[in-house]
Amino acid sequence: VELVESGGGSVEAGASLTLSCTAPDYILRYCEMGWYRQTPGKERELVSASHIREGRFTMSLHYEEKLMFLQMTTLTPADTARYYCAAGRCWRTATSYWGQGTQVTVSL
Repeated sequence: VELVESGGGSVEAGASLTLSCTAPDYILRYCEMGWYRQTPGKERELVSASHIREGRFTMSLHYEEKLMFLQMTTLTPADTARYYCAAGRCWRTATSYWGQGTQVTVSL
């Protein structure tokens, strides 16, 4: 199973950016999907999941297109990280999958 992120890049503070993740539709439907991010020397942290409806980051699933998006607004340098698409608890098991990540860099 392959998850592939795209849409990362370098932006200025205050900008918005949307990341994409391609995944098989059965992964989108039968796993708990989420977006994580990681900076060097720190643990990976959850930034958005289907049960999270607040904040500057909003996740959406598009089953027919086999896509998952992460819409990010009002970015700050603190949001600089490598962002990962993740599928966990697939079929209610411990099975999980990760993408390779896409880098987001926010400058002042």
